[in-house]
Amino acid sequence: MDIRAIALGVAFGVMWASAFTSARVIVQYASPLHALAIRFLISGLIGVVLARMLGQSWHLTRRQWTATIVFGVCQNALYLGLNFVAMQTVEASLAAIIASTMPLIVAIAGWAVFGEKLPLLGVAGLFAGVVGVAIIMGARVQGGADLYGIALCAIAVLSLAVATMSVRGASSGGNFLMIVGLQMLVGSALLWGAALSFETFQVTWSWQLGVAFAYTVVVPGLMATLVWFVLVNRIGAVRAAVFHFLTPFFGVLTAWVLLSEPLGWSDVIGVAIITFGILAVQLSRQKPASPAKQAA
Repeated sequence: MDIRAIALGVAFGVMWASAFTSARVIVQYASPLHALAIRFLISGLIGVVLARMLGQSWHLTRRQWTATIVFGVCQNALYLGLNFVAMQTVEASLAAIIASTMPLIVAIAGWAVFGEKLPLLGVAGLFAGVVGVAIIMGARVQGGADLYGIALCAIAVLSLAVATMSVRGASSGGNFLMIVGLQMLVGSALLWGAALSFETFQVTWSWQLGVAFAYTVVVPGLMATLVWFVLVNRIGAVRAAVFHFLTPFFGVLTAWVLLSEPLGWSDVIGVAIITFGILAVQLSRQKPASPAKQAA
């Protein structure tokens, strides 16, 4: 893994984790489902237009359409939709911590459902991740954290894990930006249905809302996704997944710096343990380089 790959991975981790802070700001000023539906409509259209300008096709294979729909439903509509609703009452740092457990959930499901073997380092990582989450959740619940919001975040991360496992091995076939744009439009369509059915559109216009919304559309919405695909193309999906271990650290740090969310010792210790757990699980799944590659 070279310096450029590491730089891309860190950039992805920072941008991805910061989305929870900008989302927390947005839902304080606007109806969450309406705001997210508009965000995905804008991001999706930009993605599709840019993809067409780059010569990418929307004539996808059946497997690509499956991946597009599954991720559009599970990641964009369910995962982010539930997180946006939850963050009306749940702090951004807590939502980021819960979301960061996705690699741990996928590893557990891979072992339990698909019979995948997990080395000792991976088992230790899973145990550490569970302990870290227990430390943080215990302190947050005792401190009065909203249980309904926590439940929505938990369902959200489970839906993302299901999507990740459902499309394992799917390839973009070079149409990665087109697929990302179409995923966003699928999510937007579902979110519009939910928003019009269950919400009354309300918005309090402010510069904070404008900055947070623009940031969410451009940085986590488009830039982070593009960086992720460049990283995967450079070092492979399994190696790139290592950088998910940055999510809990940067998610909590961003919320603390920008939103002045409280940060206790239980959070610091719990985040450190979860970060180690995610890193251990991801490293345990790395395949050693072949002698030919090592000699190159």
